[in-house]
Amino acid sequence: MRQPMNTSKTEIFANHEELSQWAAARFAEIATRAVKARGRCLVALAGGGTPRRLYQLLAAPPLADSLPWAHIHWFWGDERCVPPDDAGSNYGQVRQIIFDRVPAPEENIHRMRGELPPKQAAQDYARQLRAYADAGLDWPRFDLVLLGLGADGHTASLFPGSPPDAGAASPTLAVTADYDGRPAQRVTLTPPVFNRARQVFFLVSGAEKADALAATLRGAHDPTRWPAQRIQPREGEVTWLADEAAARQLNDRSAS
Repeated sequence: MRQPMNTSKTEIFANHEELSQWAAARFAEIATRAVKARGRCLVALAGGGTPRRLYQLLAAPPLADSLPWAHIHWFWGDERCVPPDDAGSNYGQVRQIIFDRVPAPEENIHRMRGELPPKQAAQDYARQLRAYADAGLDWPRFDLVLLGLGADGHTASLFPGSPPDAGAASPTLAVTADYDGRPAQRVTLTPPVFNRARQVFFLVSGAEKADALAATLRGAHDPTRWPAQRIQPREGEVTWLADEAAARQLNDRSAS
Protein backbone atom coordinates (compact mmCIF):
# COMPACT_ATOMS: atom_id res chain seq x y z
CA MET A 1 0.00 0.00 0.00
CA ARG A 2 1.44 3.35 -0.99
CA GLN A 3 1.53 6.09 1.59
CA PRO A 4 2.80 9.49 0.46
CA MET A 5 5.67 10.98 2.39
CA ASN A 6 5.04 14.24 4.21
CA THR A 7 5.44 17.42 2.22
CA SER A 8 9.05 17.94 1.24
CA LYS A 9 11.01 19.91 -1.31
CA THR A 10 13.58 18.67 -3.80
CA GLU A 11 16.34 20.89 -5.18
CA ILE A 12 18.23 19.51 -8.17
CA PHE A 13 21.66 20.84 -9.11
CA ALA A 14 23.86 20.37 -12.13
CA ASN A 15 26.65 18.85 -10.08
CA HIS A 16 27.98 18.16 -6.60
CA GLU A 17 29.76 21.51 -6.38
CA GLU A 18 26.57 23.50 -6.98
CA LEU A 19 24.74 21.34 -4.44
CA SER A 20 27.44 21.97 -1.84
CA GLN A 21 27.56 25.71 -2.48
CA TRP A 22 23.78 25.98 -2.02
CA ALA A 23 23.87 23.89 1.16
CA ALA A 24 26.70 25.97 2.62
CA ALA A 25 24.85 29.23 2.00
CA ARG A 26 21.68 27.86 3.56
CA PHE A 27 23.66 26.49 6.51
CA ALA A 28 24.93 30.00 7.21
CA GLU A 29 21.42 31.46 6.98
CA ILE A 30 19.97 28.84 9.32
CA ALA A 31 22.77 29.23 11.86
CA THR A 32 22.52 33.01 11.92
CA ARG A 33 18.74 32.93 12.26
CA ALA A 34 18.81 30.31 15.03
CA VAL A 35 21.39 32.21 17.07
CA LYS A 36 19.40 35.43 16.72
CA ALA A 37 16.16 33.69 17.76
CA ARG A 38 17.36 31.30 20.47
CA GLY A 39 20.96 32.16 21.27
CA ARG A 40 22.35 28.94 19.84
CA CYS A 41 22.29 26.75 16.76
CA LEU A 42 22.20 22.97 17.13
CA VAL A 43 23.40 20.95 14.13
CA ALA A 44 23.60 17.18 13.55
CA LEU A 45 26.22 16.25 10.97
CA ALA A 46 26.42 13.40 8.47
CA GLY A 47 29.39 11.23 7.59
CA GLY A 48 30.45 9.91 4.22
CA GLY A 49 31.84 11.57 1.14
CA THR A 50 28.90 13.67 -0.02
CA PRO A 51 28.99 16.35 2.73
CA ARG A 52 32.77 16.66 2.60
CA ARG A 53 32.72 19.60 0.16
CA LEU A 54 30.06 21.37 2.23
CA TYR A 55 32.32 21.08 5.28
CA GLN A 56 35.25 22.49 3.31
CA LEU A 57 33.17 25.51 2.33
CA LEU A 58 32.13 26.17 5.93
CA ALA A 59 35.78 26.16 7.02
CA ALA A 60 36.99 28.56 4.31
CA PRO A 61 36.35 32.26 3.63
CA PRO A 62 33.93 33.88 3.31
CA LEU A 63 31.79 31.63 5.54
CA ALA A 64 34.57 30.86 8.00
CA ASP A 65 34.85 34.58 8.70
CA SER A 66 31.14 35.12 9.26
CA LEU A 67 29.61 32.06 10.95
CA PRO A 68 28.71 32.48 14.64
CA TRP A 69 31.13 29.75 15.73
CA ALA A 70 30.82 30.51 19.46
CA HIS A 71 27.11 29.69 19.37
CA ILE A 72 26.98 26.64 17.08
CA HIS A 73 26.79 23.25 18.78
CA TRP A 74 27.88 20.26 16.73
CA PHE A 75 26.41 16.78 17.08
CA TRP A 76 26.48 13.70 14.83
CA GLY A 77 23.65 11.68 13.32
CA ASP A 78 25.65 8.46 13.54
CA GLU A 79 29.11 7.11 14.16
CA ARG A 80 31.18 3.99 13.65
CA CYS A 81 32.48 2.38 16.82
CA VAL A 82 36.11 3.20 16.11
CA PRO A 83 38.58 5.52 17.89
CA PRO A 84 38.27 9.21 17.00
CA ASP A 85 41.56 9.16 15.09
CA ASP A 86 40.49 6.20 12.92
CA ALA A 87 40.05 6.93 9.22
CA GLY A 88 36.44 5.71 9.44
CA SER A 89 35.40 8.09 12.21
CA ASN A 90 32.74 10.58 11.18
CA TYR A 91 33.90 12.87 13.96
CA GLY A 92 37.51 12.55 12.83
CA GLN A 93 36.59 13.60 9.29
CA VAL A 94 34.92 16.79 10.49
CA ARG A 95 37.72 17.48 12.99
CA GLN A 96 40.26 17.57 10.15
CA ILE A 97 38.12 19.55 7.70
CA ILE A 98 36.43 22.07 10.02
CA PHE A 99 37.50 22.15 13.65
CA ASP A 100 41.24 22.22 13.06
CA ARG A 101 40.71 25.38 10.97
CA VAL A 102 38.06 27.49 12.68
CA PRO A 103 37.44 28.95 16.18
CA ALA A 104 34.79 26.43 17.22
CA PRO A 105 34.86 26.07 21.03
CA GLU A 106 35.75 22.55 22.11
CA GLU A 107 32.85 22.57 24.58
CA ASN A 108 30.47 23.00 21.63
CA ILE A 109 31.65 19.79 19.92
CA HIS A 110 29.58 16.84 21.11
CA ARG A 111 30.98 13.68 19.55
CA MET A 112 29.77 10.13 19.86
CA ARG A 113 32.42 8.18 21.74
CA GLY A 114 33.09 5.60 19.09
CA GLU A 115 35.90 4.04 21.10
CA LEU A 116 33.25 2.57 23.42
CA PRO A 117 31.22 -0.58 22.69
CA PRO A 118 28.01 0.28 20.76
CA LYS A 119 25.55 -0.05 23.65
CA GLN A 120 27.71 1.96 26.01
CA ALA A 121 28.37 4.61 23.35
CA ALA A 122 24.63 4.92 22.68
CA GLN A 123 23.90 5.38 26.38
CA ASP A 124 26.65 7.97 26.71
CA TYR A 125 25.32 9.97 23.76
CA ALA A 126 21.78 9.85 25.10
CA ARG A 127 23.14 11.51 28.24
CA GLN A 128 24.86 14.18 26.15
CA LEU A 129 21.65 14.88 24.25
CA ARG A 130 19.65 15.25 27.47
CA ALA A 131 21.96 18.07 28.56
CA TYR A 132 20.71 20.11 25.57
CA ALA A 133 17.13 18.85 25.53
CA ASP A 134 14.22 21.08 24.63
CA ALA A 135 11.27 21.29 26.99
CA GLY A 136 9.24 18.09 27.00
CA LEU A 137 11.93 16.10 25.16
CA ASP A 138 14.89 13.93 26.10
CA TRP A 139 16.93 15.42 23.26
CA PRO A 140 17.47 18.78 21.58
CA ARG A 141 15.31 19.99 18.75
CA PHE A 142 17.97 20.42 16.08
CA ASP A 143 17.97 23.54 13.94
CA LEU A 144 19.51 21.55 11.09
CA VAL A 145 20.10 17.85 10.49
CA LEU A 146 22.30 16.73 7.61
CA LEU A 147 21.64 13.25 6.26
CA GLY A 148 22.90 11.22 3.34
CA LEU A 149 21.40 8.41 1.32
CA GLY A 150 23.32 5.24 0.55
CA ALA A 151 23.00 3.35 -2.70
CA ASP A 152 21.40 0.58 -0.63
CA GLY A 153 18.86 3.05 0.79
CA HIS A 154 20.32 3.53 4.26
CA THR A 155 20.48 6.89 6.01
CA ALA A 156 22.50 7.64 9.14
CA SER A 157 22.95 4.08 10.48
CA LEU A 158 19.37 3.05 9.77
CA PHE A 159 19.85 0.16 7.36
CA PRO A 160 17.47 -1.72 5.06
CA GLY A 161 16.00 -4.66 6.94
CA SER A 162 16.20 -3.00 10.34
CA PRO A 163 12.85 -2.75 12.16
CA PRO A 164 11.19 0.59 11.35
CA ASP A 165 10.21 1.04 15.00
CA ALA A 166 13.71 0.33 16.33
CA GLY A 167 14.69 3.16 18.64
CA ALA A 168 11.15 4.51 18.87
CA ALA A 169 11.51 4.95 22.63
CA SER A 170 15.10 6.23 22.70
CA PRO A 171 17.07 9.03 21.03
CA THR A 172 20.02 6.74 20.32
CA LEU A 173 20.41 3.18 19.11
CA ALA A 174 23.29 0.72 19.15
CA VAL A 175 23.47 -0.95 15.72
CA THR A 176 25.23 -4.29 16.04
CA ALA A 177 23.63 -6.54 13.42
CA ASP A 178 24.97 -7.01 9.89
CA TYR A 179 22.79 -5.64 7.11
CA ASP A 180 23.30 -6.80 3.54
CA GLY A 181 26.83 -7.89 4.35
CA ARG A 182 27.67 -4.54 5.96
CA PRO A 183 29.18 -4.99 9.47
CA ALA A 184 27.40 -2.51 11.67
CA GLN A 185 29.16 -1.75 14.92
CA ARG A 186 27.66 1.71 15.07
CA VAL A 187 25.57 4.22 17.01
CA THR A 188 22.81 6.25 15.42
CA LEU A 189 20.26 8.85 16.33
CA THR A 190 16.72 7.57 15.85
CA PRO A 191 13.76 8.77 13.77
CA PRO A 192 12.03 10.49 16.73
CA VAL A 193 15.05 12.80 17.02
CA PHE A 194 15.30 13.49 13.30
CA ASN A 195 11.57 14.03 13.09
CA ARG A 196 11.62 16.88 15.62
CA ALA A 197 14.24 18.87 13.71
CA ARG A 198 13.39 22.26 12.31
CA GLN A 199 15.24 21.57 9.05
CA VAL A 200 16.50 18.31 7.51
CA PHE A 201 18.76 18.34 4.47
CA PHE A 202 19.32 15.08 2.58
CA LEU A 203 22.49 15.40 0.48
CA VAL A 204 22.45 12.93 -2.43
CA SER A 205 25.12 12.87 -5.13
CA GLY A 206 26.11 10.39 -7.81
CA ALA A 207 24.46 8.07 -10.33
CA GLU A 208 24.82 5.11 -7.96
CA LYS A 209 22.21 6.77 -5.69
CA ALA A 210 19.58 7.19 -8.44
CA ASP A 211 17.65 3.98 -7.76
CA ALA A 212 17.52 4.58 -4.02
CA LEU A 213 16.47 8.21 -4.40
CA ALA A 214 13.68 7.40 -6.85
CA ALA A 215 12.40 4.55 -4.70
CA THR A 216 12.48 6.65 -1.54
CA LEU A 217 10.68 9.64 -3.03
CA ARG A 218 8.49 8.07 -5.71
CA GLY A 219 8.13 4.43 -4.75
CA ALA A 220 5.74 2.56 -2.49
CA HIS A 221 5.91 3.29 1.22
CA ASP A 222 8.29 0.62 2.53
CA PRO A 223 10.37 2.01 5.41
CA THR A 224 11.89 -1.41 6.10
CA ARG A 225 13.45 -1.47 2.63
CA TRP A 226 13.97 2.31 2.34
CA PRO A 227 14.83 3.66 5.81
CA ALA A 228 14.94 7.30 4.69
CA GLN A 229 11.14 7.11 4.42
CA ARG A 230 11.14 7.02 8.24
CA ILE A 231 12.30 10.64 8.31
CA GLN A 232 9.14 12.74 8.13
CA PRO A 233 9.27 15.75 10.49
CA ARG A 234 5.85 16.89 11.63
CA GLU A 235 6.93 20.40 12.64
CA GLY A 236 9.91 20.94 10.38
CA GLU A 237 10.93 20.89 6.73
CA VAL A 238 12.75 18.29 4.65
CA THR A 239 14.78 19.37 1.65
CA TRP A 240 16.30 16.82 -0.68
CA LEU A 241 19.43 18.17 -2.40
CA ALA A 242 20.40 16.02 -5.38
CA ASP A 243 22.72 16.46 -8.30
CA GLU A 244 21.45 15.59 -11.76
CA ALA A 245 23.17 12.21 -11.75
CA ALA A 246 21.36 11.14 -8.59
CA ALA A 247 18.04 12.66 -9.72
CA ARG A 248 17.95 11.18 -13.19
CA GLN A 249 14.98 8.92 -12.44
CA LEU A 250 12.76 11.58 -10.88
CA ASN A 251 9.87 12.72 -13.02
CA ASP A 252 10.45 16.42 -12.75
CA ARG A 253 12.78 19.01 -11.27
CA SER A 254 10.82 19.58 -8.08
CA ALA A 255 8.84 17.49 -5.63
CA SER A 256 6.20 18.61 -3.21
